[in-house]
Amino acid sequence: MGTREEIAEAILKGRTAGEGDQESPPCPYPRDSILRTAWVKGFAPARRARESSAAE
Repeated sequence: MGTREEIAEAILKGRTAGEGDQESPPCPYPRDSILRTAWVKGFAPARRARESSAAE
């Protein structure tokens, strides 16, 4: 289980990864970690926004 600070950091790392140029960056957290869920929570919206702005 992660602390609030760790969860917030994982969300920010996911957002940064989603905004980056790499097509599908690997998540740095294990599958059974709440931090992985937080990373994806940051990654997914950032990736969708990046893809939609690139399509325009």
